[in-house]
Amino acid sequence: MDSEKFRDEGKKMIDFVANYWDGIRERKPLPAIKPGYINELVPAQAPSSPEDWSKIFDDLENVVVNGATHWHHPHFFAYFPTALSYQSIMADILSGGIAGIGFTWKSCPSMTELEMSSLDWVVDLMGLPEHFKNSHDGPGCGIIQSTASDSTMIAIMAARATHVERIKSEPTFMKWVSETGVGKTLKNIFERVKVNKIDDEACGLITPYFHDPAVFERFVMYCSDQAHSSVEKGAMLSAVRLRKLKASRGFLGNYGVSKETLQAAIKEDRARGYIPFMFLATVGTTCSCGVDQLDELGPICVEEGLYIHVDAAYAGTFALCDEFKYLIRGVEHVDSFNFNLHKAGMVNFDCSPMFFKNGTHVSRYFNVDALYLAHEYQTTASDYRHLQVALGRRFRSLKIWFVLRNMGVENIKEYLRRTESLAVEFSKLILENGKFEHFVPQHLGLTCFRLKNSTNADNEKLCNAINDDRRIHLVPSTVQGTYFLRMVVCSQLTTLDDVIYGRDVIFEIADRLF
Repeated sequence: MDSEKFRDEGKKMIDFVANYWDGIRERKPLPAIKPGYINELVPAQAPSSPEDWSKIFDDLENVVVNGATHWHHPHFFAYFPTALSYQSIMADILSGGIAGIGFTWKSCPSMTELEMSSLDWVVDLMGLPEHFKNSHDGPGCGIIQSTASDSTMIAIMAARATHVERIKSEPTFMKWVSETGVGKTLKNIFERVKVNKIDDEACGLITPYFHDPAVFERFVMYCSDQAHSSVEKGAMLSAVRLRKLKASRGFLGNYGVSKETLQAAIKEDRARGYIPFMFLATVGTTCSCGVDQLDELGPICVEEGLYIHVDAAYAGTFALCDEFKYLIRGVEHVDSFNFNLHKAGMVNFDCSPMFFKNGTHVSRYFNVDALYLAHEYQTTASDYRHLQVALGRRFRSLKIWFVLRNMGVENIKEYLRRTESLAVEFSKLILENGKFEHFVPQHLGLTCFRLKNSTNADNEKLCNAINDDRRIHLVPSTVQGTYFLRMVVCSQLTTLDDVIYGRDVIFEIADRLF
């Protein structure tokens, strides 16, 4: 394929995507397939010679599209949204065309600097603290991670290393160091770290210094029992003890960790000989869109010396609108904050901004300086590889840049408000026949509901029947033993008629079963 052929076939691919969107209503949100379906459509062996693009295009419908779950179908009401816009698709085309890997500033200067600038835009638009800006005089910064799960793990490791360093700087620890055989080595490394003199000789010893399991084996971190599964995975991979705190009904009638619960847990664990080091707050839980209130929990974490990270994966984008700014009250207390623009921000996956109050400090914990990564500007330029697990990274900021410039902030806000208003209407519609009740108050595009006077088995039976029917798609959840159904407005194509249609399907199937 040469550039002329690319122009020709590339235009056909754009037409294919545009036609897919134009005709998405003619499909059902869930495909009618079983695992292994592709074995009948794709040969067991790769072709030995090139195939014509016309043949490949002929296979797209059967192999790819017919086997896809259509997340942007107007009757897809499951999980949370995954954002999409034509502007964002165009950005991905450019990113793929440039095909750079921006692990350092020098490896792709525009990738690094546009990310820094576009995230400063995001800080302003959301009303986040100035110290999160890359352009701020302080040590704070922003970076685009791949997912909230990556951000959670980075935050856990950063919090762990911060607390290890704090403990190792205490007089009792330094006394132990001086009295043991490792004294000279550790004291030498520690002094270099304090003045940021990290050289080749020290590099091999820096990582175990900050990430010493002998120190963090008694660490304990906290999160709500409603936190995302990635928190548990992050704690497991970081080899730290995780204590899930029981959420209670409070703010907005939903589930969140109370300040009394957090304070009691810290006191109990210290009495047991554990070392509390982190609280991971959730703003917009997956199950019910509950909120851990930062303005209540943040001051406790500051007073007790706990690192606080905020997972606002879905709900965070809503803070673009003034009426939803309550979501981030108290954000000035947090050490790191993350949300997914690729959920409700009209930006295609993957785009998960993460902000640090002290990124300069945190970056030292992930610093591995190989000679082949060194460049002459590394003391004055930002190298994002120091704030992520992976080395390579894509040109994700193009998506923010294109969407904010061409779609405009006000149109994104309008989309968010329409998402919420449609969910409000559904929350009323689902109560009309008297068979259903809300599990928690409707919040940010999500309605949680279940059959009145029912068992968990009844609601599970209903949910399975709805998805087997395939006209709409939704998923269930449980909170502290209660099973319920979740309806989320996910597609920008969804209208009030679609919401009414979803209600009608649910009523029809419920009437048939009960």
